[in-house]
Amino acid sequence: MKHFFNHRETIVTEALDGLLRTIGSGELARLDGYPEIKVVLRADWDKTKVSVVSGGGAGHEPSHAGFVGKGMLTAAVSGEIFASPSVEAVLAAIRAVTGPAGCLLIVKNYTGDRLNFGLAAEKARAEGFRVEMVIVADDIALPDIAQPRGVAGTLFVHKVSGYLSEAGYDLTDIAAAARAAAKDIVSLGMSLSSCSIPGQPHEDRFGEDDGELGLGIHGEPGVERIAVQSAEKLVAIMAERLAVRHDPKASHALLINNLGSVTPLEMSLIANAVLASPLAKTIKLVIGPGSLMTALNMNGFSLSLIRLDAAREAALMAPVGPHAWMPAKPVAAPAIVPMAKAGGHSAARKASQDAATRRLIVTLCERLISLEAILNGLDAKAGDGDTGSTVATGARSIVERVDTLPLVSPAATLGAIGDILSGSMGGSSGVLLSIFFTAAAQAVDSGADVAKALLAGLERMTFYGGAKLGDRTMVDALEPALKALDANGLEAAAAAARRGAEATAAMEKAKAGRSAYVGAKLQGVIDPGAHAVAEVFATAATLLVTA
Repeated sequence: MKHFFNHRETIVTEALDGLLRTIGSGELARLDGYPEIKVVLRADWDKTKVSVVSGGGAGHEPSHAGFVGKGMLTAAVSGEIFASPSVEAVLAAIRAVTGPAGCLLIVKNYTGDRLNFGLAAEKARAEGFRVEMVIVADDIALPDIAQPRGVAGTLFVHKVSGYLSEAGYDLTDIAAAARAAAKDIVSLGMSLSSCSIPGQPHEDRFGEDDGELGLGIHGEPGVERIAVQSAEKLVAIMAERLAVRHDPKASHALLINNLGSVTPLEMSLIANAVLASPLAKTIKLVIGPGSLMTALNMNGFSLSLIRLDAAREAALMAPVGPHAWMPAKPVAAPAIVPMAKAGGHSAARKASQDAATRRLIVTLCERLISLEAILNGLDAKAGDGDTGSTVATGARSIVERVDTLPLVSPAATLGAIGDILSGSMGGSSGVLLSIFFTAAAQAVDSGADVAKALLAGLERMTFYGGAKLGDRTMVDALEPALKALDANGLEAAAAAARRGAEATAAMEKAKAGRSAYVGAKLQGVIDPGAHAVAEVFATAATLLVTA
């Protein structure tokens, strides 16, 4: 695995300094003790209230330093990646932020954290500080273990404790509320990959088609392997496990946590799956989805639930200073706003029949459909090989709807074809041709004849699309054809379109369209869009002669 870093030994200190340089002037500071002492603390703390201190190994960002600020942590103590901070570092943090009101330590249930924070608490008490320690053990992955791990649910305790501290509560009351909250939290994680530590060799233990349920935030193996399947099925498994451990009659807050590298798109999909599961019946507030307590670049997520009462709900809803915290939001179903109906078209677009126009449209569309394989073959040499299929799809959609078109009205017919192509053809070609026909329709409505209207459509299409003559696109055939049509009629237009299409074969490189991204020289290959245009004009000219 590849990572961005300078030296393994300075990853954490440089990252913390990066946080401090970007968090905003005067909000946070760090103790002068690098590299042994890595403590981020509130710069505005006056020690008149109970300090709330937490921390642990680095690699869980934005935890823990990202949650230092008004309404949450007073200080965060960091160790190296996935390593508990030292006793001396924890003690330094306690001394820096604690006054007569005392200090609450919030510790995740790992042996190293318990020992180092615990000894620091004892030393601080010996120095005369009032110190209480709360241990969070919210992970339910291992149901029979005597000491469950502390994972993302710890953030609920940070928020509740920070809120009470900010409100001026006594240390005894804050510690009691924090312990009670910790007992009412359950969490479970799932991942499709392990994490990799910068500067260390990495070997992923996961197979192609499996993930792990119930793994830890340091890359520890999960409690069981699980087959990769749909997100809703994976969420259903997690929801079932969590439901066993929470009160179905109570309301809960849900924290949806990205363990590191799940994309925002996937996290929103996961959130939707959770809130569509039976678990959602008891969920009143949601925090996330987002990266809150990560495991470096682990491709996984965790769900945490806390039972709500009025006090906890107020604490979770209260605004805080740290930007890394995602505000709790009430669960709400998606709001649906009715789409506005298009105005001014209903009467003009009423179906009507004109035999000559119908014959022209159907004949041209059938010719384009017959060219599907040829156009795909040309495009395969210059792009992704789908021009013929895209054009044929648009042509078929017009043929299928031809009897619904307002054929007696050229303007309305052009506009209706533009609407059909925008919805059925797909890709940039569909949009460009929809612009072409829509703008032409408006020009006819304004009094232009069809030839000049089509030129107006071309002008709008090239304005939005950016292509011009010589760029190796359909414009190389369409522009000369439409100019010839306006000046000399359809047969001249067909000849001009053919010359324009053939000219693209001498162009080595496309300057617009998808072919512009192809590095290979394209000399000798006619642009498929230009060839389609030439065939349309040739077919129309032949039809005129035989009519």
